[in-house]
Amino acid sequence: MSASSPAARGIGNPHRMHVFERLLTVWVALCIVVGIALGQWFPALFQALGRMEIARVNLPVGLLIWVMIIPMLLKVDFGALHQVRSHWRGIGVTLFVNWAVKPFSMALLGWLFIRHVFADSLPAGQHDSYIAGLILLAAAPCTAMVFVWSRLTNGDPLFTLSQVALNDTIMVFAFAPIVGLLLGISSISVPWETLIISVVLYIVVPVLIAQALRRMLLARGQASFERTLQRIGPWSMGALLLTLVLLFAFQGEAILRQPLVIAMLAVPILIQVFLNSALAYWLNRRAGEKHSVACPSALIGASNFFELAVAAAISLFGFESGAALATVVGVLIEVPVMLLVVRVVNASKGWYEEGSARA
Repeated sequence: MSASSPAARGIGNPHRMHVFERLLTVWVALCIVVGIALGQWFPALFQALGRMEIARVNLPVGLLIWVMIIPMLLKVDFGALHQVRSHWRGIGVTLFVNWAVKPFSMALLGWLFIRHVFADSLPAGQHDSYIAGLILLAAAPCTAMVFVWSRLTNGDPLFTLSQVALNDTIMVFAFAPIVGLLLGISSISVPWETLIISVVLYIVVPVLIAQALRRMLLARGQASFERTLQRIGPWSMGALLLTLVLLFAFQGEAILRQPLVIAMLAVPILIQVFLNSALAYWLNRRAGEKHSVACPSALIGASNFFELAVAAAISLFGFESGAALATVVGVLIEVPVMLLVVRVVNASKGWYEEGSARA
């Protein structure tokens, strides 16, 4: 694939973030208020929605997750995997951070802050659930939003595309084993069949549907494909916000009793974002990679596929669980924190290129 290919142009054109993406933190905050209010006013309605499930998979949430994930996966071109060898050092750094550091560092941070630092301030019965949610969040590398972060740093579009395609391929096979391993190490019991069902429903099936739709749309021409992406893009954020309203309707009582729980859950997530982005950025500099590769590498290593994490948490532990709440905190802080990382890597370009030239 050349730099002038349709796929490269599709993610490489710089433009402003969509209003839903730019104001995601505001929308999530509004969802907290609306969800809590509706849960207090119409408890019977939300209890009925919570009971609509098959094999512990909530049907309304399952539908919303598909609407949320499939438009994002349409951007992923698995044909770009052959580009991996072009930037093998940057790919290696990202894979190391995503799969060998990120989930395990989050499990450690969760254990440190949930079971020790904040243990007395959090509901004792939810400690394990909070840690599980943090692990689910860290075990799913970011997919769609990486394209946004990459554009804002003038990242190499082919590297970004090939890295996302490779991460999504690995996630199909590695998500369940890593989550199962870390939950087991943390002495948290989880039904393997539900975890596998979550992977099939929220990774495998959406990927297959998205790739079939992608081929069909591209057959009509690149311009038609890009128009379709622009038209259905807001569906993802709309479905996410509806899912959050449902979740906060169930979480309302817990949040009203302990409103600082969100801030306490944000601490390990924030540390993990800064730790992994800094590590990936520094390793790429040491390896002598270009700045346009190091930026998306650092951003992929820091951000999360929070849509998958939210869906898996609800399936495994339920709407009212601490796991579901922990994954939503990741959504709440995603945009402002990642924009801060974008600003740092852009401002440090001179420092980076001075060091990478010596490598």
